[in-house]
Amino acid sequence: MPELSETYACVPSTERGRGILISGDPKSNAILYTNGRSVIIRYLHKPLEVSIYGEHAYQATVARFSPNGEWIASADVSGTVRIWGTHNDHVLKKEFRVLSGRIDDLQWSADGMRIVVSGDGKGKSFVRAFMWDSGSNVGEFDGHSKRVLSCAFKPTRPFRIVTCGEDFLVNFYEGPPFKFKQSHRHHSNFVNCIRYSPDGSKFISVSSDKKGVIYDGKTGEKIGELSSEDGHKGSIYAVSWSPDSKQVLTVSADKSAKVWEISEDGNGKVKKTLTCPGSGGVEDMLVGCLWQNDHLVTISLGGTVSIFSASDLDKGPLSFSGHMKNVNSLAVLKSNPKVILSTSYDGLIIKWIQGIGYSGRLDRKENSQIKCFAAVEEEIVSSGFDNKIWRVSLQGDQCGDADCVDIGSQPKDLSLSLLSPELALVSTDSGVVILRGTNVVSTINLGFPVAASVISPDGSEAIIGGQDGKLHIYSVIGDTLKEEAVLEKHRGAITVIRYSPDVSMFASGDANREAVVWDRASREVRVKNMLYHTARINCLAWSPDNSMVATGSLDTCVIIYEIDKPASSRVTIKGAHLGGVYGLAFTDDTSVVSSGEDACVRVWKLTPQ
Repeated sequence: MPELSETYACVPSTERGRGILISGDPKSNAILYTNGRSVIIRYLHKPLEVSIYGEHAYQATVARFSPNGEWIASADVSGTVRIWGTHNDHVLKKEFRVLSGRIDDLQWSADGMRIVVSGDGKGKSFVRAFMWDSGSNVGEFDGHSKRVLSCAFKPTRPFRIVTCGEDFLVNFYEGPPFKFKQSHRHHSNFVNCIRYSPDGSKFISVSSDKKGVIYDGKTGEKIGELSSEDGHKGSIYAVSWSPDSKQVLTVSADKSAKVWEISEDGNGKVKKTLTCPGSGGVEDMLVGCLWQNDHLVTISLGGTVSIFSASDLDKGPLSFSGHMKNVNSLAVLKSNPKVILSTSYDGLIIKWIQGIGYSGRLDRKENSQIKCFAAVEEEIVSSGFDNKIWRVSLQGDQCGDADCVDIGSQPKDLSLSLLSPELALVSTDSGVVILRGTNVVSTINLGFPVAASVISPDGSEAIIGGQDGKLHIYSVIGDTLKEEAVLEKHRGAITVIRYSPDVSMFASGDANREAVVWDRASREVRVKNMLYHTARINCLAWSPDNSMVATGSLDTCVIIYEIDKPASSRVTIKGAHLGGVYGLAFTDDTSVVSSGEDACVRVWKLTPQ
């Protein structure tokens, strides 16, 4: 069985104009965040250790560890809360439908018996508190008229719950059973986050009006606020207390994080302003933060996670990033197979190194979207949704000059001849375009709808797959194509064609879940009955020694076939990526890299049968 050797995790899903609430477990130094339907557990001191929970039916919004660290409660946009085990296979304990709309925040009580959630709902129910084991209500929460963005549980007895939201209110409830006590209107805009100090003596609310207000934890009266001197110049999205309850960390749309000293009388003054590395664009706005033990964690709109040291605030942060959207293609550089390049359609190219993990983003001068992607030693070639093919030179970790060529219609597939990479074959809806460098040397209308294409490494042969499932083989003569043969076997549109590294075979996959390996010389089927996926095949890869073919599909599986054995002796990796597998590559004869809809990249080790 192939075993998972490394996971390069995605970053938290972010949304312009609102904060995200990440949380952690101080004992194990883990942090929790959500992306799509997944909940991700990571360890601050072990970047390669990642655990992912993918059982939500809808997009997950927030997750929290229970006070003892054994359970995790996570919530999604349908108003469902799932409570599951932190360890051994994340066994589900309970599932409750709590609100009628999306849940924005969730907190456990200090004894681990009660959970309070807040969010959006129909009618008046924006907040609910319930027993974690039975789901029965513990109180009535009136007093809000709009979506409630955040809630907090007083960590010491007597228990209190505070909530805040889009109606500019901060509400204070006493209990259990909880009932409305009082309401404050000190803010003049959305109140984004509210948090109790760990000792329960105070709580703080921060808002889009750039203010932070501090209240007494027991009575709920306002006692002070964060000083406006050297304060934030943009909306404050999130706040987190230090473990000793004497300082808070805030993050804001002005792209900075600030550490505040909170005095006994409840007023705060800036101790240090932390600036995160970045270009200063919109994606550097900070939207989430967490103060855990000695780590200050901040998250930017673009998904970059920066970790500062609380004991040495002058030291620069440790930053890492990843993909936020579907990772639709992978490339492994021939000269250094340990280096993996992955791209997602929002235009992000990330470099990973096996054994190390994140190794930086490749920033192009033109950050266009990416649909098709190919890489050779010194250059990357990509195409987006705007008829242009980009060629960007690659110098180490940096992208150099970029040239583009407009081919007149939207590229569907892109293939480079590996021995002379200036020669490229691009397929469009009705035909193909041959490029040399950034010059279009010929545009050929083939008279049938093209679905996929590939050009041989020496540039002498091209195989074009049609929507009708036929494979057309052409020889490339000068700048024109001459049809040599038509192969009929597939029953669905061709989605991918790849030559084997020694060019003695080629493999093709179709939308009707079948893959075929062909012999190139005789054009006969070499491996048949490769019909083990349950949905469209998206990607296909050969092992460097030509002995194996791997296919990845919309059905979330990766299947590895050996050329010299019947297709039935395949090896299947089930559930490789939630939502489907979109990128595949071999780094050596026993390692397969896959990527998919869940924005993660995974490395699998194959054990010889």
